[in-house]
Amino acid sequence: MSLLPGRFYLDDFFNDFEPEKKVMNMNCDIYEKEGKYNIVMDIPGFDKKDVKIEVEDGYLTISAHKSEKHEDKDKHYIKRERYSGSFKREFYIGDVNHEDIKAEFKDGTLRVIVPESPKKDNKKLIDIE
Repeated sequence: MSLLPGRFYLDDFFNDFEPEKKVMNMNCDIYEKEGKYNIVMDIPGFDKKDVKIEVEDGYLTISAHKSEKHEDKDKHYIKRERYSGSFKREFYIGDVNHEDIKAEFKDGTLRVIVPESPKKDNKKLIDIE
């Protein structure tokens, strides 16, 4: 008996009817350049109109929703793997003016540029009595 699933070596078209969990990972890279944070996220298969970026209470939220229309009712699908659903990622960005945040979506890649939040001196000295 093999401990590896059969599809690891061969994707048997007719015998692989196991339900698979559809999970969309919004993998991203974040790097700092010239005082700005750059968030680069791959979102293949989505259009610009599917993606929403919001800022609220110091959090940048990137979300997307894609619903697949099933207009062709004559097809009997053996397997459906193309993604349909929603996802969301949140990043704490602090006190940044939303008008200073820039974003572009091209070829399935979202780029969001966020200026660093102004540094505040929150350090307080407490007098010892």
